[in-house]
Formats: sequence, structure tokens, C-alpha cells
Amino acid sequence: MMTPQGCGSKFDPLSDQEKELIAWLTLFHTPRLGPRTANKLLERFTSAAEVIEYRHEISSKTLRDALAQPNQHAIENDLSWLAKNNHHHIIHFADPDYPSLLKHTNDPPLILYVNGDPTCLSLPQLGIVGSRNPSPTGLETAHDFALELSKCGLTINSGLALGIDAAAHTGALHADAQTIAVIGSGLDAIYPAKNSRLAHRISQQGAVISEFPPGSTPIAANFPRRNRIISGLSVGILVIEAAYRSGSLITARLAAEQGREVFAIPGSIQNPMVRGNHRLIREGACLVESTHDIVNELASLLGTLVIPPKPNENDASSSTNRPLMAFIDHDPVAIDTLISRSGLTAEHVSAMLSSLEIQGSIVALPGGRYCRS
Repeated sequence: MMTPQGCGSKFDPLSDQEKELIAWLTLFHTPRLGPRTANKLLERFTSAAEVIEYRHEISSKTLRDALAQPNQHAIENDLSWLAKNNHHHIIHFADPDYPSLLKHTNDPPLILYVNGDPTCLSLPQLGIVGSRNPSPTGLETAHDFALELSKCGLTINSGLALGIDAAAHTGALHADAQTIAVIGSGLDAIYPAKNSRLAHRISQQGAVISEFPPGSTPIAANFPRRNRIISGLSVGILVIEAAYRSGSLITARLAAEQGREVFAIPGSIQNPMVRGNHRLIREGACLVESTHDIVNELASLLGTLVIPPKPNENDASSSTNRPLMAFIDHDPVAIDTLISRSGLTAEHVSAMLSSLEIQGSIVALPGGRYCRS
């Protein structure tokens, strides 16, 4: 990790650390030199500086010529961004702060741009992913799981998207824990812009990271690549409300290929937003009903987690202050059942139902039953 006082040609003289970073940035910004090709070269030449010094031994003339003419503008741009803020860091593949789990995946990025604390990238992490348009229950679940899992010793990472991602980051922040956001654009172009304030909070209490250099716009092709970093950093992935075909399932598939644990929360068969979850469970993902299921599964791998008590299904005292919407799903539910589940009085439940119906959040059905609209 390096935080120089100047940038580019202004380094005078260049330290070994600065020379090494510039060598890595040269590789990174070489046209048609992707991470896989670069990593093959590094297996042969051992360092970025050696790849450049002995480029005449590379069989591809196109690649030799490209390495002989570094993209100085891109390198200067990166170094200028690095020098702007003490929270800005550029971590290359050989950097001690490069996270080990990610390094040992099939397609690790050569460079990680970090706004925040780079050391948190090596903490035991759980990725939480899901719909950008979740139900109220999905949002609450993401927030509460992230909060409780953070207290158990897991660092939550996600993709800073609207919906489940943002709720997971917020839950971790509410636990006064670090959280990591992996984005599909340059760190100077937070996407979605609506989450810019959340990104700032994360950078102060964790890290926002990207493999895309400053100035990169959030194009669609970036996000599947972003997903492999989310899974690559994590010991497991938790999927909350994912449609049958979604980016969340791509992340889960990548996690399985990387040998990570995959967890999925089931839901109503009437809810299209959990069909992806049910697909994952059929394919072998761990069915999750509480944070205990996740921590208990991962404790043997990590050894440092605090295992929460197993939930008592007969204890409704913890539910008395939860919003009534948490107990209403797409399946019709009777008012007596809602009274029993929530622990609230009949008068309180009736008043809340009337309010929710007026808001359009629920639909009243024959027989005194209700479901989400």
C-alpha cells in the first residue's frame, strides 16, 4: 500500500515502493492485457517490474510494443487520485494488504482502488446480495441480518446497489462495524448516485473499493466482474430476495465455483422475488432461517465468531415492537394469526391494518385475511 506525496513524474527521486506501484499500473493499463494474461506473465517473471524489463522475451509483438509505450496519462491520473486524500489507496497484487482470499481465485484483479481502510479487506467477510426492488420484509431482513452478523464477528460486504445491498451496508454501520462496498465504476463516480452519502459513511467506517480506475463510468459489463470480487472476498454469500434470473444468482454461482458457502433465505411461493432463492436451495445452498444458521456453519472455518443463541420459536417478546408488515407476506394471513405472531393487542393490530390498507401496502381479502399488495 502506498500514499505518495506527489504523483507521476513529480516523484523525485522515486522510492522502490513507488517504482513498484508504477510498474503494476503500467501492466494494468496495457491494452489487451487482462488479469488472466497478466497473472500468467507474473508466474514466469515473478514481478511487474521484471515483466516490463524482460518484455523482449514475450512472444506477442503487440504486447511487447504496448509495454514499451506505457499509458502515461492513465498512470498519472491514478497517481493524482491517490495523492488527493489520505483515505485513497491503490493496492496491487503483490501488496501485503491485498486480500489473500481474493488473490487465490481464478481471475483476481491486478489492482484494487480503495477509499477507506485497506486492512479491513482481509477480515472474515460475508457477502449479502439481493434484489434492487425488494419487499419491506426483504429490506428489514437484510438490515437485521447484517447488524447481527456484524456483532458476531463477520464483516459485511455488498455492492452498494439500491435495495438489499444498501440495507445490508446500513445494518453493519448501525452495529458500529466495518463494511465493504464493491462498486462497478471508478471511486470518483459512485453508482447509484443516490447512495453517495452511504458510500461516504462506508469509506469512514470500512472501505469502498473497485478494480476500475478513477474516471470509469458504470457500464453494464462492469457489474458481473464486480460480483466476482464480492464473492472472492467472502467466506460465504447470503442471498436475500433474488429473482429466478438475477445478478445475485451470478454472485452465488461464482461463490460456489470459488469454494465459498452459499446461503439462501426462503420465502412465499407467491413471491416472485424469492424464486432465485428456492432455486439455490434446490441446488444445495444452505437454507437459512436465522443468523444462527450462518454463524454455526462458518464457525468451524473461522474459529473466532460469536455464535448467537438459537431462536426460540415460542418467544414472541422480541417481536412486540416490530412493524406489523414483517408478519404479512404474499400468502393470505388471518388477523388472529397476526395477533399471535406479533404479540400485539387486537386493537393495535386492527388499527395498523387499517392504516396499511389505506397506504396501499396490503390488501384485505374475504374471511378477515390480509396479504401484501
